[in-house]
Amino acid sequence: MSLRRNASKYGVSSTHADEDTLPTQTQTSFFQKGREFESRYVNHHYTEEEREKLGTFESVDYLPPHSAVYKNWLKQQPSRLDWDRWVMMGMIGFSVGFIGFLMHQLIDVISEVKWDKASEFIKDRDFGLAWVWVIGYSVLFVLASSIPVVYFRPSAGGSGIPELIGFLNGTVVRHIFNFKTMLVKFFSCVCAVGAGLPIGPEGPMIHLGSLVGAGLSQFKSHTLKFQLPFFERFRNTEDRRNFISAGAAAGVASAFGAPVGGLLFSMEEVSSFWNMKLSWQTFFACMVSTFTTDLFNSAFDGFKYQGDFGLFKAEKNILFQATDIFVSLQISHGIGLNILAFIPTVIIGIIGGLLGAVFTFINLKIARFRRSQISKIKSKQWKNIAKISEPVLIMVITGTASVFLPAAFPCTLFQCSFTSEGFSEKCLTSSQHPLHTERDVKNYTCPVGITRVINGTEFTNSSFNEVATLLFVTGEKAIHHLFSRDTPYELGYASLFSVLVIYFLLACWSAGTAISSGLVVPMLFIGGTYGRIIGRAMVDMFGFHSTGYWAWMDPGAFALIGAASFFGGVSRLTMSLTVIMMEITNDIQFLLPIMVAIMVAKWVGDFATHPLYHALLELKCIPFLDSEPVILHEGSQAINLELFKAEDAMSSPAIVVHKIESVSRLTQLLQDTPHGGYPVVVKTDREDEVFSGLISRNDITVLLSREDIFSSRENLSLYEEELDVNRLDYYQMHQGYHKDADRLNSQLDLYAEDPRYQNLFIDLSPYVNHSAPTVQETFSLHRTYIIFRTLGLRHLTVVDERNRVRGIITRKDLMGFQMEERIHKFLHSSRDHEMQSPSSSLVHRSSMDA
Repeated sequence: MSLRRNASKYGVSSTHADEDTLPTQTQTSFFQKGREFESRYVNHHYTEEEREKLGTFESVDYLPPHSAVYKNWLKQQPSRLDWDRWVMMGMIGFSVGFIGFLMHQLIDVISEVKWDKASEFIKDRDFGLAWVWVIGYSVLFVLASSIPVVYFRPSAGGSGIPELIGFLNGTVVRHIFNFKTMLVKFFSCVCAVGAGLPIGPEGPMIHLGSLVGAGLSQFKSHTLKFQLPFFERFRNTEDRRNFISAGAAAGVASAFGAPVGGLLFSMEEVSSFWNMKLSWQTFFACMVSTFTTDLFNSAFDGFKYQGDFGLFKAEKNILFQATDIFVSLQISHGIGLNILAFIPTVIIGIIGGLLGAVFTFINLKIARFRRSQISKIKSKQWKNIAKISEPVLIMVITGTASVFLPAAFPCTLFQCSFTSEGFSEKCLTSSQHPLHTERDVKNYTCPVGITRVINGTEFTNSSFNEVATLLFVTGEKAIHHLFSRDTPYELGYASLFSVLVIYFLLACWSAGTAISSGLVVPMLFIGGTYGRIIGRAMVDMFGFHSTGYWAWMDPGAFALIGAASFFGGVSRLTMSLTVIMMEITNDIQFLLPIMVAIMVAKWVGDFATHPLYHALLELKCIPFLDSEPVILHEGSQAINLELFKAEDAMSSPAIVVHKIESVSRLTQLLQDTPHGGYPVVVKTDREDEVFSGLISRNDITVLLSREDIFSSRENLSLYEEELDVNRLDYYQMHQGYHKDADRLNSQLDLYAEDPRYQNLFIDLSPYVNHSAPTVQETFSLHRTYIIFRTLGLRHLTVVDERNRVRGIITRKDLMGFQMEERIHKFLHSSRDHEMQSPSSSLVHRSSMDA
């Protein structure tokens, strides 16, 4: 069996199977056996084809192997405290902040050119020409967005967040931190969002931030073929992963203008292991990122409008602010909160959880259907054309709806208006908080009148189109309209319901296509729409009150709560989402309702589906360990893993190696076993083989590729102080072997066939990880899971009371479906044993009670 065959089947390299290479049977099973409407507390049971794809992913340790080679490398590194780490965090923050600024400005330029020209055609009632312009212009940018993803870097498609979560959980995903991925990701996102697809740039910004953290911290690039002699001590798995976490947090900070939210997002959703020192450094990176984005935005505005350099505006760089700038008094006074507001808040939270589950369901169904249909296409060229055609079709539908749908709705007078019959009475009810219509609504084909000021209140007889106000702009500006305050009658039921249905379906469809796209803007847009519907219904039932006991009944306020609820219903974020919503809206008065809506949406959504990002991890078959395992007995009763032992989940027997091994046996191990690591044992005086450390498959492969380290047994030393650790240094051990797999395959075949290699040996001692953790076979399974996930392990060796190796636990052994199967098998065997022998052990009876 060749090494390449093992690599393909068992995931001994950092590659994974391309989605299109899966057999048709696999694609069909994906489509038929998805999780869809399945509670978060139920483990997904993978099919055989899905398990095969699971096996193509390789895990990686969080901490580097504590070997003699690694310790020698550490001694050669310059002695520093932490100042260089802070410098690197600042560089990451600055780079990500500048990328965020550049992305925002380019998207705005592309979008403004499109809508300004389209508005001119619409004003002249030349709908045909407007449609041709919008579709032609948008499709051109969609093609520019999709073609690089399909032909050059498929890993740049989507938001990249599921892959990022999988990597920081300990799974290697191919190409997600490649320089080409970064370029394609940025270009594709700018073109797709600017074209007007129902997507957002925030998800790609998080991935771009992690890309910056991964590349900048190493000061080297395989793609560009350079390696600079700076920050070399960061070239290890622990520091690289920490900088990737910080880069992802900086991406959130730049995209939302929310530095604290970025830190919490990385802690809550992205990273599986954390410490306080990393918290401060990540917070610094987020602060620098937000500052950089705001500074460059102010410089750009100063260049355009003169004299604004250094002015950090209240309106966030990519999103919006909840309070309308037109009502300056509203900014200073805000809206008082009332306990009665929590009643509609809970209702909105329930709707958010339900619609969030429906959104996840449709998204997964479309993804599986897409896979099943593309897999039926035999030609790779036609597969690529099909992938490119899908976002183009979505763009045509979106552009057509934007141009023609507003024509089906009548014009709406400005709220403070005057006609031949007189002035509008409702606008004279309060001089402190006057009702108004925003000045940047879209007229579409509606007539524009004149404005008069009576006693400080503006009256106008202009009119506007409600649907055009929401569809004839970017998603961010539409959200701004939804969140506007003291505009209760600006948007009606018909327009809100129509836009909600269309945008909901198009957003579900757009996510997962062959473009770089995020879902944050669609989630906020959808939630803001149904939140405003509920707010408008309350105003119609109880009237609008600008001050006093009922002042909280503002549709804009409930749009904000609805946006938070839908975001929470889809992502199931809590702390970070609450802080992000506060930072992007500057509206602390509604902190408690937002928290309530998010929690209710999370509880409701958890009973229906998994969080979207976790469901996508399962769809892509990326191995992932959740924060807490949930194992059910017979589909309903939760099993307490404290009642089970580590041996119940381990794979046994474990194949061990000795510190001195022959070349032929090591070759046989690689050819005949799929394992990613092997426990290393030494003999004691009592002839027991006890655990000494762990060596990875990659290390053995690198050693076998170097014939100059082979030696006869009598020339080998067993004492660490005599080891020659300079023959292979730390970089050579961890640069991998897959660059020249064909050469290595031929070498292994030679080692296996030539008898002289049976008398040649390798001293593994300098390369053994002597700090590999172990647990005893009687150790609690629940605590085993915590240790494995918290330390970010790849292998965990199980030993007996005499430190002899009994088995090994890997990531896939601790996945929910795998533990559930083994525990059920154990429980059934225990039940059969008890029926035959009533005096069976107490441990088995305790397990049955679980």
